[in-house]
This record gives sequence, C-alpha cells and structure tokens, in this order.
Amino acid sequence: MRFEIMRLDEVDGTAVDSTVVDAASVNRIVQQAAAVGQRLWIRPAETQAS
Repeated sequence: MRFEIMRLDEVDGTAVDSTVVDAASVNRIVQQAAAVGQRLWIRPAETQAS
C-alpha cells in the first residue's frame, strides 16, 4: 500500500508539499517529522485503475 504524506504549514496548516511513499517508509518519515516538530497529513494514495 502507498501513502501520500503532506507537510503542513506551521501557521495556517495548508499543505506545503507532498510525496507518495510505500508503507515501509511511513514510520521513518513520521519519526523524522516528530524530531523537528513538523506537522504531517497522511492518507492512502490514490490508486490508478489498470
């Protein structure tokens, strides 16, 4: 499963940038964000129909 992770602006909470990662990478990214106090929004990535 893949997830979209958006980094949120500290002032108004709008999405500043985003990336799509696999499930194994989510924990590492969350730990890094927590260490520096970043706010994240994580949701399942859109899947493409085949």
